Amino acid sequence: MIRKFCGNDINRVMNIWFEANMDSHNFVNPEYWKEKYNEVKSMIPQAEVYIYESDGIIKGFIGLDGDYIAGIFVDKIYRSEGIGTALIRFIKNSHERLILSVYEKNKSAVRFYEKSGFVVASTGTDSDTLQTEYTMLWERTENK
Repeated sequence: MIRKFCGNDINRVMNIWFEANMDSHNFVNPEYWKEKYNEVKSMIPQAEVYIYESDGIIKGFIGLDGDYIAGIFVDKIYRSEGIGTALIRFIKNSHERLILSVYEKNKSAVRFYEKSGFVVASTGTDSDTLQTEYTMLWERTENK
């Protein structure tokens, strides 16, 4: 089931956020994620966040800022179960276009977004991590 975030989700959401970033971004200094933790924790309740929950367990979530996907995260033990795909489909139902940023070195995420219909619109550098990142775009078409 996909539902809106509520306040008591915060600890589980932050655990997923932190572990997913540490696991998927081993090319970024771990201190970066530790330093960002409290900032993100304070922003999550203010954002548009949807939770994927099954059997009473939060397994993943997606955060939005308008048409911008600020992040999609799935607990490592539940990856490859279609949770990320379900979250993307859910938000595609209410958007005509979506945009996101993803690190070039995060190959599995880039492939996931490409399989979900996103294309690389531009390449840049994340000023915080100095990593190359793609801006990826999805737009609804008549055929979708």
